[in-house]
Amino acid sequence: MITFGALARAAYCPRQYYYARGEESGPPPEVETRRELAFRYPDLRTASDAELAAEPIGPSPSAYRAALDRLATRTDWEGLVDPAEREVVLSGRECRGVAHKVVSGEPPTPTFVSPGRPPERGVWRPQRVRAVAAAKALAWEREREIPAALVEYPAHGIVRRVELTTRNKAAYRRTVRTVRAVDGPPPRIDDEAKCDACDYRERCGVRTRSLKSLLGL
Repeated sequence: MITFGALARAAYCPRQYYYARGEESGPPPEVETRRELAFRYPDLRTASDAELAAEPIGPSPSAYRAALDRLATRTDWEGLVDPAEREVVLSGRECRGVAHKVVSGEPPTPTFVSPGRPPERGVWRPQRVRAVAAAKALAWEREREIPAALVEYPAHGIVRRVELTTRNKAAYRRTVRTVRAVDGPPPRIDDEAKCDACDYRERCGVRTRSLKSLLGL
């Protein structure tokens, strides 16, 4: 069965997914430290500037505190700070993985906690596909409709909702088909920024070029 992590990796770059198969391991300590922020919102909201400066947050202490104050106005704030379930393994019809939280409500909402920064709007495509996978897996287990999932960016005090729209479900289905079809290295993608940051770029054989070389200098 496809894992949520593998699905997100394939949504980012199918070729990276191909080279990373069988190498999935637990996240590094710094990732876990950032994710733990998602379970400490009330304390962080009242922390001093010095205390916040020692935390792995993105914005300044004052900006981070303001972000948490805005977060506290959400109707699901209580569910975010005291989720009905934590670190829940969900198994759907096609994919399985961990929901870092399941926020209580009618209906319940699975949550993925990202250690990174959010885009200006919405969520990154791999996280969007992963969120849909979590919602579909929870729906499969509970035998009920789950119309949305959440993606939390606790280092920035931001939570975004991913609706199971036709577009988002189509992106999920395309990625599932991509994973199932991989039996050799997929075509290389045309995105050097992704290649520069990829741990598999040497094995992949992608030649990345510097801005200097692109300008012929």
